[in-house]
Amino acid sequence: MTGPRSAVVVNPTKVSDADQLRRIIEEGLSSKGWPLPTWYETTPEDPGRGQTKQAIRDGAELVFVCGGDGTVMAAVTTLAGTDVAMAVLPAGTGNLLAANLGLAGDPATGVQVALDGGRRRIDVGVMGEHCFAVMAGMGFDAQMLAGTSEKAKKTIGWLAYVVGAVRHLRDRPMRARIVLDGERSLPRRPRTVIVGNVGRLQGGVRLLSKADPADGKLDVAILSPNNLGHWASLAWAVLRRRERVPLMETFTAERIEIHAKGKQQRQLDGDLIEPGQVMKISVKPGALLLCVPLPDSDPDLAYDASAAARKAESIRDAAS
Repeated sequence: MTGPRSAVVVNPTKVSDADQLRRIIEEGLSSKGWPLPTWYETTPEDPGRGQTKQAIRDGAELVFVCGGDGTVMAAVTTLAGTDVAMAVLPAGTGNLLAANLGLAGDPATGVQVALDGGRRRIDVGVMGEHCFAVMAGMGFDAQMLAGTSEKAKKTIGWLAYVVGAVRHLRDRPMRARIVLDGERSLPRRPRTVIVGNVGRLQGGVRLLSKADPADGKLDVAILSPNNLGHWASLAWAVLRRRERVPLMETFTAERIEIHAKGKQQRQLDGDLIEPGQVMKISVKPGALLLCVPLPDSDPDLAYDASAAARKAESIRDAAS
């Protein structure tokens, strides 16, 4: 056996065909002479932390994570600060980290990315006992998640989030104060504040065009549209990848505090957490060893993911 010892941490409720997933992973690893992985299933009580810790104790050098955003975040929290690599296999509907890797719902491509050997140490954001790899948010983005039903996500995919967003376009803005690196204090009335490590939202929309996941800083976006016209202008500029986006301020910092006047919806990596008035976030530089498409030095983690998707065709054929 020439490859690393690996494990699969999987949320069985997010996988429509568990046998097919097993064939994809095992066929891919066998094709390279890698040993077959050990499998660990998450539970409603433990979305992935305990299973990932057990995988590390059992000697895993690479952990495939297959589940929704909650499972991915649990694995990121556990793997941050270790030398164990993480490979994302998309499942569920959202899966922000998979979107930022260009995996587009295809676990075979995720396996191919791991086999190709692209590895990159990326920063993670830290809030309390949680680590996140993509972004955290307070306000509209979390309201959108809260307003999106699981049934709708299963029926129409990530477009369900658009429905959830429309329900909250006319909500009142927050009263908030954003503190950057303990020095700069910004009183604002935003609709949402997003703290990002990488740039893509649901559906692959790139909000933070200059985000670099390995620069030791987090990007902060303060969005302050007040009416439907403002939302339309902002959305058009983001979709067109304009250098300047109206009604959006961006900053970088190592420590960010968001203080709202009242309780607000909050999210980490697309997973809702309990509403609150405060988010205190810091960065842990280079904490996560992540499997990424080659070339693994590009700030855009999804750069040329299509090449891995083409190579993964042999895995799909063998598993079918």
